[in-house]
Amino acid sequence: MTFQVNGEEHRVAASPTHTLLEVLREELDLTGTKHGCELGHCGACTVLLDGAPVLSCLLLAVEAQDAAITTVEGLAHDNTLHPLQLAFAERGAAQCGYCTPGFLISGAALLERNPSPSRDEIKAALAGNLCRCTGYTKIIEAMELAAERMREAERVSAGA
Repeated sequence: MTFQVNGEEHRVAASPTHTLLEVLREELDLTGTKHGCELGHCGACTVLLDGAPVLSCLLLAVEAQDAAITTVEGLAHDNTLHPLQLAFAERGAAQCGYCTPGFLISGAALLERNPSPSRDEIKAALAGNLCRCTGYTKIIEAMELAAERMREAERVSAGA
């Protein structure tokens, strides 16, 4: 099978019964995407498929061959963290960190399609991601901070 992951083409020999999660972690060694419940309830395995968040534990790898896949490792570019990754670190939005990749992917997808989300829109976009350590407040604050910084960066680049 051939996959486009984080902007690079990868060829793997995997069983057609393997999920995308299994191929990412076991064949491509992209372990940022987490095994969580493996039932589609927790969001720890969220990746972007053509820009849309999907649960990689529920998707057969063969179904993702013609799509652009982005994992949490692909959010950073040229050794520069995504603004959401920075905001998570600054706001202390991660405690144990296990759920963080799923939140980052879901959050990045929201900010890509809506650079000025309301608090309710943030909550709705993250509703499929569960965290057992936090009260979600710092996660939402990090989303708001990243959105603000991304809008400011856009204003600066538009004015340049």
